[in-house]
Amino acid sequence: GEAEKDREGAVEAAKRAIQRATAVNLADLKRGLSGLATIGATAPFVGLFGTTFGIINAFAGMALTGSGGIAAVSAGIAEALITTIAGLATAIPAVIFYNKLSSDSDRIIAGYESFADEFATILSRQLDA
Repeated sequence: GEAEKDREGAVEAAKRAIQRATAVNLADLKRGLSGLATIGATAPFVGLFGTTFGIINAFAGMALTGSGGIAAVSAGIAEALITTIAGLATAIPAVIFYNKLSSDSDRIIAGYESFADEFATILSRQLDA
């Protein structure tokens, strides 16, 4: 009857309120994660670009001086590899933190959803009493 509709309406309203709060919290938890993902994905390419550019310069210097051999290019290549190290040193922590924060936010949201189910069950029982 009418009491049954009121009870169902109250339970549904509570569920919707919890879902809205969960959505807001999820947005807060996920803020900044796309930036970390972008850094983790692009930093190695930036490092590779710098390395390629440095190697081109090393070979160009070798062509200008006319001297060959490893001694002529080794300093240039060593300098060029610094950008590879910098790219990896940036990307690896970014990916680690992204995975950690993403996993933590998923766990927190799962906890909210579990709470919402338990709360709806308890509220339904209380309204039945």
